[in-house]
Formats: sequence, structure tokens, C-alpha cells
Amino acid sequence: MSATRLLVLGAVRRHGRAHGYQVRNDLEYWGADDWANVKPGSIYHALKQMAKQGLLYAHDVAPSTAGGPPRVEYELTPEGDAEYFALLRESLRRHDQKIDYLTAGVGFVVDLPRAEAIALLKERVQAMEGWRGAVREHYSPQGDEDYGHIGEIMRLWLHSAESGIEWTRGLIDRLEAGAYVMAGEGDPWAAGGFVAEEAPEADC
Repeated sequence: MSATRLLVLGAVRRHGRAHGYQVRNDLEYWGADDWANVKPGSIYHALKQMAKQGLLYAHDVAPSTAGGPPRVEYELTPEGDAEYFALLRESLRRHDQKIDYLTAGVGFVVDLPRAEAIALLKERVQAMEGWRGAVREHYSPQGDEDYGHIGEIMRLWLHSAESGIEWTRGLIDRLEAGAYVMAGEGDPWAAGGFVAEEAPEADC
């Protein structure tokens, strides 16, 4: 699964229509260039590719004052909106993806209704508990049996599973207690999350 794809679709959806620099500015504000390795080139490439795939409309707007090509503003198509929510749901329910994908999903969790977000996170807990059980089944030294330093891998996996379960349960508890404004409850983004200032002229 692609964190970049989810992040770019989510950023465009947040604006309604956005040009490449706005998307880049938003994701850099989130620090996604570090934790998801989302670089400017990959953002512009993703926008153009998803427009070709029918997930984004590409609108030519006012020509660049610098003499370059017209600025392009992007907007989600119905297919793009469906793809965005499919990626968002997968990022929250699955335990076997990279941390950048989960992080992107958490960043947009407020776009889901509260009950659905909680249900997806409970699926994640269940999957992680299953994975933890599978690790314990294979890591069960008998008598004097010693896994040596390979045992550290098993301990790492168990620690990761347990800490992931603990964090997810904590988020579920917070959501059940009414934390955050979720979809259908008002404007989930009224408290911020993206920079709103107008970006300078750009050619994408």
C-alpha cells in the first residue's frame, strides 16, 4: 500500500481543489517528507499519474506569471474519492503495513464516522493479537533450548505487537470517549491540521 497515494489524495480532498505546491506545502507541514519519505518530485508525479488513472480531475487555471505553463489544480473524481476511502480504511484495519501508511491513515482518521473508525481499529487489534499469538507459538523454547541472538527477533516482534495493541486500544478509548470531531459531527478540520495560507505561484 502507498502512503504517498493516501497522503496526496487526502490533501487534495481537504482543499476541494489544490495545485501541486499546496499539496507539497501541506505534507511538508505534516513532516511527511521525513516520516513517509514524500519528496516534491514524488508528490507531483503522484498527482499526474492519478490524473491519468482517472482518480483526479486536472484543471488548467491562470497561466503562470513567470511565463511557464498554466497552473494545474487537481480535484478528486468519484473514483478518486472511493480510492481515498479504501486506502484510509485499509491503513487503519491492517497490522502488516509499514508505519508510514498507518501514520497517514491516523492523519486522516477524522474523515471517517466515529463508529466506523472504532470498528476498523478494533479489527486492527484483533489482527495484531492473532499475529502476537503466532509469534508466541513459534517462540517457545523447551528445556535448555536456546535461540541465541535470533531470540531477540522474536522479542522485538512481541514488543512491537504489544505496544501496537496498547496504542490502538488507547486511540479506541479516546474515540469512544468523544475525542476529536469526526465525519458527520461538524467540520473535522476546523481545529487545524493543514496550513491554510495561499502558496506562491507554481507550475504544477
